[in-house]
Amino acid sequence: MRVVVSSLLGFSLICSTAWAVESAPAPTPAVAPAAQATTATPPPQTTPQTLPANKPGTVPATKLDANGLPLETKPLTAEQIAKNKAVQDAKVKALVKDQATRLQQLEKANLDALAQNQELQLKNDSLGVQVQVLQSERSAQMFLYGAATIAVGVLLGFLIASYVYTKRRRQW
Repeated sequence: MRVVVSSLLGFSLICSTAWAVESAPAPTPAVAPAAQATTATPPPQTTPQTLPANKPGTVPATKLDANGLPLETKPLTAEQIAKNKAVQDAKVKALVKDQATRLQQLEKANLDALAQNQELQLKNDSLGVQVQVLQSERSAQMFLYGAATIAVGVLLGFLIASYVYTKRRRQW
């Protein structure tokens, strides 16, 4: 029991230290390829010496302009906020419209598939009936072949028996 408790305690300490290290995602500037080719200065590199002392292993998040350089954070004006909200609303409406058209297409495809499924089920049922009819015809045909074989056998038996009987009679 002591071994299990101590191993669980050690495992939880290892996991907690592994999760304590934060990693910031690498900034990906939205720059056109031509603008990237014209910039001669590389983005600033952070080293462990330049990190803040209170949070080791973290990189402060900054906004970047079109050239990949950090921007100063300025409060947005009411006009900019309204403009951003209108852009977001337009994006949401476009997504909703796109989803609605996709939904209609999926519903149409679903109805087509259901109709085709029903047709195939009907065809499958009719083919099943045809198979049963053919099997019963085959069994009836085999019965007739068997009856004909027995009749021919009996007839041959009588002919051979009568021939043998008449041949023995002549010998007497």
